[in-house]
Amino acid sequence: MRRLINQRPARGEGFALGVLPFVGLLVLYVVASKLRLAENAGDKMLPSMGSMAQAFHDYALIEDPRSGQYLFWADTWASLRRIGTALVLSASMSLVLALSIGAIPRVRALLSPLLSTVSMIPPLAVLPILFIVLGLEETAKVSLIVIGIMPLIARDLALRIAELPEEMLVKAQTLGASTWQLVVRVMLPQTLPRLIDALRLNMGSAWLFLIAAEAIASTEGLGYRIFLVRRYLAVDVIIPYVAWITLLAFLMDFALRLLQRKAFPWFASVRAE
Repeated sequence: MRRLINQRPARGEGFALGVLPFVGLLVLYVVASKLRLAENAGDKMLPSMGSMAQAFHDYALIEDPRSGQYLFWADTWASLRRIGTALVLSASMSLVLALSIGAIPRVRALLSPLLSTVSMIPPLAVLPILFIVLGLEETAKVSLIVIGIMPLIARDLALRIAELPEEMLVKAQTLGASTWQLVVRVMLPQTLPRLIDALRLNMGSAWLFLIAAEAIASTEGLGYRIFLVRRYLAVDVIIPYVAWITLLAFLMDFALRLLQRKAFPWFASVRAE
C-alpha cells in the first residue's frame, strides 16, 4: 500500500536525503556569516569560511615557532592516543567483568550491586580527585574516560549475557561443557559483537570526558587547544577543531561498524531481519 510508512528511499535518494540537512546548515551558516560580517567586518562570532580555512592552514601546515610542531596534528595525535588507550582498557575490563558477572552467580551477587552503583557516579565529579591522586599527566585523563564509560559498557554486556537463552546453556552443559567452556565457547562469541555496539554508543561520552580532562589540565590535545584559543574569541579556530573532532568520532564509529560487519557477519544479518 502506498503509505508513507511503507515507502523506502532508494540508495541514491537515501544518500541525498542524508546529505541535505548538512548542506542546509552549511548554507544557513554562510548566509548568516555574510550578513553579520557586512554589519561589522571585525566580528568574530561567525567567521567566514575563508577565515576558518586560513586558521586551519596556520595550525595544520605551518610549524609553531615555539615547539617546532604542527599544532593541529600534534593535538590530534595526543587526543587519539588518550582516547584509543581508554577505549581498549574499557573494552577489556568491561568484557572480563561482564563475563564474570554473567557466568558465575556468586560473582554476580558480589559485584553487580557495586557496578550498578559506580555507574551512577558522575565521572566529571571525580575529576579533581583523579588529578590529586594520579597527577596531571596522561594517567588521570585516561582514567577519567575509563571511569566514565567502563561501568556502563560492563552493565550493558552483563544484561546481554543474562538474555542468552537458558536452553543454549543447558544444552552445552548436557554435552559436557565446563564453566570455562561455557564462557569461551558460548558467552564470549555472543558478547563480542555487542561489545562493539556498546563502544559505539559510548563514543560520544568518551570524547566528552577527554575534552573535559584536556581543557582542565593539559599542554596539548584538541580539547586543550579549543579552551586555549577561546580566551581570544578565536571562533575561526574553534569551529574547525570541533568539526575535526566530529569527523574523527564518525570515522571511529564507522571503523567499529565495519569491524563488526566483517568479524561477525552473522550478527549483522540477525539484526537486519
